[in-house]
Amino acid sequence: RMRKLEQEGEERFDKRAREIVAYAVQKVGVSQAQEITTTTVPLPSEDLKGKIIGKEGRNIRALERAAGVEIIVDEVPEAVVISGFDPLRRQVARVALERLIKDGRIHPARVEEQVEKAQQEIDSQIKEAGEAVVYELGIVGLDPKLLQILGRLKFRTSYGQNVLLHSLEVAYLASGLAAELGANVTLAKKAGLFHDIGKALDHQVEGSHVEIGMRILEKFGVEKEVVDAMKSHHEDYPYESVEAILIQVADAISASRPGARKDTLENYLKRIGELENLAASFPGVEKVYAIQAGREVRVFVKPQELDDLAAQLLAREIANRIEQDLRCPGE
Repeated sequence: RMRKLEQEGEERFDKRAREIVAYAVQKVGVSQAQEITTTTVPLPSEDLKGKIIGKEGRNIRALERAAGVEIIVDEVPEAVVISGFDPLRRQVARVALERLIKDGRIHPARVEEQVEKAQQEIDSQIKEAGEAVVYELGIVGLDPKLLQILGRLKFRTSYGQNVLLHSLEVAYLASGLAAELGANVTLAKKAGLFHDIGKALDHQVEGSHVEIGMRILEKFGVEKEVVDAMKSHHEDYPYESVEAILIQVADAISASRPGARKDTLENYLKRIGELENLAASFPGVEKVYAIQAGREVRVFVKPQELDDLAAQLLAREIANRIEQDLRCPGE
């Protein structure tokens, strides 16, 4: 009889847990679409492709160098394809290219000018994205610089899932679960929103996205309870509150929805990032862009530090390091 009562109790608890999760999920309506690694820019006419390429390819090379992307002109009729693993760079290139097409004056100096203006415009969009998310969630009193970092997640993907939308979804799910369980709703909401904040800078700063996120939140004076609640969502740290468990649950729910993520894309992006970081680690290197799915790495060096012979030796060293340190598909 005791065993039967115990079994019935477990079934009731399991049913109630499912009801709570289902109720929290039903309250969330964040749209989501997988990100890809190309952006298509339509052209008014096919003739414009010649102007975009320029004499001896000068214009297209200037755009690729300034924006850090690959421009493909012969793949789609009356359109140009921008290819690159970094959505932020692709967006900058798209805005710059659309302005150049509209203006009609396309030459290397003009290209660089428009890329710089596009970068400023995207920075403004990043700021607005961060402000819009916290306004939607009703969170106040945050440092504007923190919102700028948060907004960068609009142009960051994880397994093909947009990280800003994922963070918004986790905030809603975690706060919904907290409301059902009588936990701290505000704490769950903030920790859910910031649980992946480290991914905004993980291409630039050493450490896991959890560690980077903790440092960011501590730097901008976010409450210790929020930091403690977000740092356990990958079990890197022990749970210190009920809200910490809810963040992990909400994160798992958001990530596990059918079609939300795509492992192969994340592995590809990781490999491209490793290629760029490896090449950038050599002295005298100014910029590095991996293009053509990582089959080509463009390295720009500081001319005042490296002459032509040194650049050739550097290219050989980088190629050797890539062969030694990185695994390529098919190996």
